[in-house]
Amino acid sequence: MSAFERAAGARSWLFIPGDSEKKLAKGVGTAADILLIDLEDAVAESAKPAARATVAEFLRTNQDQRDRLWVRINPLQGPHALHDLAAIVDARPGGVMLPKPRGRADVETLDHYLTALEVAAGDAPGTIAVIIVATETPQGMLATGSYEGVPRLAAMTWGAEDIATAIGAIANRNADGAYEFPYQLARTFCLVGAAAASVPAIETIHGDFRDEAGLEAVANEVRRAGFRGMLAIHPAQVDIINRAFTPSEAEVAAAREIVELFAANPGAGTIGHKGEMLDLPHLTRAKAVLARVAAT
Repeated sequence: MSAFERAAGARSWLFIPGDSEKKLAKGVGTAADILLIDLEDAVAESAKPAARATVAEFLRTNQDQRDRLWVRINPLQGPHALHDLAAIVDARPGGVMLPKPRGRADVETLDHYLTALEVAAGDAPGTIAVIIVATETPQGMLATGSYEGVPRLAAMTWGAEDIATAIGAIANRNADGAYEFPYQLARTFCLVGAAAASVPAIETIHGDFRDEAGLEAVANEVRRAGFRGMLAIHPAQVDIINRAFTPSEAEVAAAREIVELFAANPGAGTIGHKGEMLDLPHLTRAKAVLARVAAT
């Protein structure tokens, strides 16, 4: 399976600190669809050089899981991104997470860097996939609809912390714990931008890993809205996310019924079914449910 195929069906994307051999080893044993090995926020400034070496060695010794092993590098506008890429590309990660992009040009620049390093490493150009955290800068949030056809893009996710800091917010949630309007907008921009780019939208983290009920509620809510998976910050969140983003038996049965109904009535634009008029969007959504089952 390629990293692009893996991303298309991935439900859970688990962050793991890149400077912890113990946590890296533990992550491999989880049911997470993709491991996001972190060289950015989880690693202190002074520890980044050693973390790069740790991550590179981990990638080299786990090549049988290459499509599952992705690395969050540091932002392109900082001093660390090129050092991150130089350390890890030769070790052949499946994908790279780009934080804080300012727009399409940053992803295209990343593609150029990756291509040069892949060729130098003797790997096929274009092998490494990319997921972007699309809403962490004001420029990036306004550019979420600009990524159609951008090289390597396999998924888009969003974040509420860095953008809150960038726009001068005191907090990004209201008194009942729900996101304030600007961050609900960021989530929506990510979802619609991913659809425009024809890649999966991935929900951001649920920060309290002990809040299993809250995580499940959020995961179910955003899946209904169109998100295809969710970021995790702790192994305990993985099973909940996987379950929430796997269509239920009832959903699969209903989808099959709709597909079979249209197959039995070729040429029909609309079909009455259980008191509802079904048309092409219903058929398309039903097929997407069945494709999701096949991918997972």
